[in-house]
Amino acid sequence: MVTDGLLEASGKTKGRTYKPKVIVDSVFQLPVSKTLQEDMIWRDRIFPILKGVPESILNICHFGFTEMLNNVVDHSGASAVLVGVKRTAIDVSLSINDNGIGIFEKLQKELGLDDPRHALLELSKGKLTTDREHHTGEGIFFTSRMFGKFTILSGTLYYSRERRDEDDWLIESEERLKAPGTLINMTIRTNAQQTAKQVFDRFAAEELSYAFSKTHVPVKLAKYQQDQLISRSAAKRVLARFDKFREIMLDFQGIDSIGSAFADEIFRVFKNQHPDINLVVVNASPEVNKMIERARSHSHD
Repeated sequence: MVTDGLLEASGKTKGRTYKPKVIVDSVFQLPVSKTLQEDMIWRDRIFPILKGVPESILNICHFGFTEMLNNVVDHSGASAVLVGVKRTAIDVSLSINDNGIGIFEKLQKELGLDDPRHALLELSKGKLTTDREHHTGEGIFFTSRMFGKFTILSGTLYYSRERRDEDDWLIESEERLKAPGTLINMTIRTNAQQTAKQVFDRFAAEELSYAFSKTHVPVKLAKYQQDQLISRSAAKRVLARFDKFREIMLDFQGIDSIGSAFADEIFRVFKNQHPDINLVVVNASPEVNKMIERARSHSHD
């Protein structure tokens, strides 16, 4: 593989190490204006250097790149965007870095949310946009689930999602390390088996003409600083816009416990008001499950 140019070797004998050789590493800057056409950039600048990549992976890259660049044009208020394409024998990485307002700050201000973390929670649900007339708010939701790894760095927040374990996690930096604009990075293995259609179908209901009707919500994104999920107010942050979906997967990974009021608001009050919405609980600890079952047992009292 070293001879074929697929791996790079360094060191000698037992200390010898290998890593995938970079085949393509292209970075270019574009001025941002309403006349910037993301499909033309894909066709002229990205697609030619991805020749040989399997069609299913190309389709995912095409979708993710054009959706993310279109978001920059329509929402960021940026004057310039830096586009990166890196390709090795095993994966493709696409990055889009703009100098605009920042995605979490933009959503917080436009939608009147509590803080940037609240914006991230809403963004993770999907169907969130500040321009309903021209956007469905589905681009980031589906892109983050097509790629093997999807990250956003903006302001003081770093959000990462990896396909292998369906995990969403968040790093919050110090204010002095605040990142300007928004940096999005998307990476996918060239032998990945998922297709764009499979991801769309996973969150679509056949009885609703395959409309986007299912979502996955990482509940830990509702926590602020050292707050615990004990109040009805915290539950209402989680529940916002749930009425837009038919099935919600509530992922409690990283949550050791919840309060009775929090559980009651979601699993009794909301469920009684919306009996047709299916709430699916995953990755819940025994303590969390205990509170959920307690709330559900009172749902018909």
